[in-house]
Amino acid sequence: MSPPPRRPRPAPPASLRSFLDAHFASPEDLASAPALAELLRRECVGLEASLGRLEAQLASASASWLARSAGARSSLRRIRSRGMGIEAEDGGEEALGSAELPALVQEIHRIDAIRHYAEAALQLEAFVGNLEDATFSIVRQASKLNLSSIFRPASNEMEWKQEKLLQAVAAMRDIEQELLRISTIRPQWTNLIMAVDSRVDRTLVILRPKALTDYRALLASLGWPPSLSSPDAEKDKYSQIPNPLVLMNEANKEKYSQSFLALCALQHAQANREARQYRTTGATPSLSDSKYSDKTAHFDNGLWAIDELVQPIASRLEYHFAKWSEQPEFIFALVYKIARDFMSGVDDILQPLIDQARLVGLSAKESWVTGMVKMLLGYLERQIFPVLVTSYQTTDDKLEVHSSWMHLNDLMITFDKRMQLLADSGIQKISSISEGLSRSLSVFSIYSDHSDWLHMWAGVELNSAQHKLKSEMEDETNWSYSIKELGHQDITSNFLLSTREDYKAPPVSEFVVKTASAMIERGHALPNRILRIQYHRSSSVQFLNGFFLLLRERCEALQLTNTALEDGSLQKASFAINAARYCEYVLREWDDEIVFLEMGSHGNHDGESQEQGNKHSTQHTCSFFSDEIAFLAKLGTDYLEQIMSSILLEFEDLSWDYVQSIGLSNDQIHPVDEVLDEENLGVSPGFVASLEVLRDRTTKLMLHLNSKDFLDLWRSIAEGLDYFMYSSIRWGEIKFSDQGVIRLRVDTRSLLHIFRPFCLRPEAFFPFISDSLKLLDMRKTDAQYLLEVLKNARESDSCLRQQGLQHVNGSQAVKILGSKRSGG
Repeated sequence: MSPPPRRPRPAPPASLRSFLDAHFASPEDLASAPALAELLRRECVGLEASLGRLEAQLASASASWLARSAGARSSLRRIRSRGMGIEAEDGGEEALGSAELPALVQEIHRIDAIRHYAEAALQLEAFVGNLEDATFSIVRQASKLNLSSIFRPASNEMEWKQEKLLQAVAAMRDIEQELLRISTIRPQWTNLIMAVDSRVDRTLVILRPKALTDYRALLASLGWPPSLSSPDAEKDKYSQIPNPLVLMNEANKEKYSQSFLALCALQHAQANREARQYRTTGATPSLSDSKYSDKTAHFDNGLWAIDELVQPIASRLEYHFAKWSEQPEFIFALVYKIARDFMSGVDDILQPLIDQARLVGLSAKESWVTGMVKMLLGYLERQIFPVLVTSYQTTDDKLEVHSSWMHLNDLMITFDKRMQLLADSGIQKISSISEGLSRSLSVFSIYSDHSDWLHMWAGVELNSAQHKLKSEMEDETNWSYSIKELGHQDITSNFLLSTREDYKAPPVSEFVVKTASAMIERGHALPNRILRIQYHRSSSVQFLNGFFLLLRERCEALQLTNTALEDGSLQKASFAINAARYCEYVLREWDDEIVFLEMGSHGNHDGESQEQGNKHSTQHTCSFFSDEIAFLAKLGTDYLEQIMSSILLEFEDLSWDYVQSIGLSNDQIHPVDEVLDEENLGVSPGFVASLEVLRDRTTKLMLHLNSKDFLDLWRSIAEGLDYFMYSSIRWGEIKFSDQGVIRLRVDTRSLLHIFRPFCLRPEAFFPFISDSLKLLDMRKTDAQYLLEVLKNARESDSCLRQQGLQHVNGSQAVKILGSKRSGG
């Protein structure tokens, strides 16, 4: 029998051939063989030690699994023996008590849960092992001499690192998918989830800094950051700074692209992990909770890859910042210039990479601007604001500090707007509509972490506004409204009031509105509703409340409740009421704006607002200025009532003697058979003074009070006069002659004439006097018939309505008819 054919010798691996070709290219290379052998021996020893540790870990895991498996096997045997015993016995169903069946089912579920737990633990152990292996490989690569570096050419070093980093990212994704599945169907396995998260956290503490270090090294090799000084600067010619990202060749662009994509993938995996922890365990993430409502919000605080572009620039910029501590406008200008000069390169190079990384909705422009703003924010927080706060707390002369603080905030507002335009994108437009500048894009986010600074700023705004208001109020002309000469054709009938002129409000009210509006406009720069609510409650709202209290004090000082109104008091009261009404209108308009609707629905009535002395019950839960509006509405109503009461009391005091004499002594003045000329008959002498004073008051109110309030006021005055005149006549006790009725009708017509410029039928607002005159003017037969009908209570009201008497009732009509002389 022939010998079996010899198998061909397998070819050596490609890596081995590459190793031999690289180190033994010529016979002279054999001299370095001993050193190479020693290096290989050390590497082998290290690998054997690592393999030994892995074998020990595997043996421990196997032993644990075997122990659990043996326990499960014994449990299954007990169940099987029970089942066989049940089958062997007659009437086994009865022998197996009803109490043992639930226990049996529970035991089966327990074993099944153990099996699932073991499978999940082994799966997660494998995934976490993959993550740790990839991370360990990247960390070991930092060693200068190792076996891997010998087999791998230097040109592939970066590519190998990116491959390992992507393997780590893939392992993180597998871990997150498994943990998400477990948290959904097995939420009680919290210890397992916490154990895995703990191991992943320890790994990421190593992985992320290493990935960022490699990315920085790549940026440095590409010439980033560029020099910020231009050769033309000495000639006052400032050209754009050259962008190394734009000047990369194809090879460097490919290397940078791979590094950028790998770092974005790592950040995306980390963001998904934070989102899962927030949704499932209730852990508080580092950013706002609302960021987990969509896919793009995980990166609201910027991309790591772009932040690393900003960091080396920051160290160079701070050298210039230190020279401009007293001129912060140069700091903002320089940051804006750097951001603008690199914007085109960022958009052209980085936006395609972001799209390739499938970071849907993210903008390279916005992320670049975010990084630059965060850099400036850090410098302001460390160097500028502490100095400003110290001066605010220690300096006695606050005026200069207030000016510096407000100037700095104005610069921040302008800078925010310019940077927002620079980062112009569809996403940013949408976010600016709903919430204004996002937290990461606004320099005003510095107040988010320093609420004491926010209250200091609000105090600066409030003190500045109060100081300006004080100088305005010192000029008494600012409390009055100049009224032009009015003819009958100029009497206003416009009740759709919207401007200060419409309300006839004094200039001081417009100054208050404009000052508060400017404070509110600056507050809109704050990045979230909570900060805006705190700022407005501490600045603009307090400023408005202070002015409203001054309005009330000014009205109280007029002492409108006195019977005799002093000269000018009606005018001053009218202007104060007009100011309150105008401010109330403005606040209602502001309340309808979306910004204040959102703040009103956010629970704006905090403890501080409840402590204000001028607060009243809240009318609308979604109204931000509800307390202020209620205060102004009550102030206007109260002092309109006081004006009405004062006019009525004054009229009553002047006309009391006349009213008491109505219907008396008519025979002494005019004989019974005398026919009076009603058209030429003058007003009763005792009634003239009260009518003249009433005409003077109503004319002044028409000129100085806004049209809506004047309409309500004169109608209320008319109703009050009607009731006073009617109730003061002693119906049933006196007897009116025909001359007495004519006299009362003439006097009443004179009273109605005062109100005729305000309406065509003023008698409609004097219903009781008008009905009384109708009854007194009835012929004798008609009056007797009406009296007979009125005795029947069921028909009295309908009969009075048929006679055109709408306000007096049956008993009142009987008394009025009884006050007319039977011979009349």
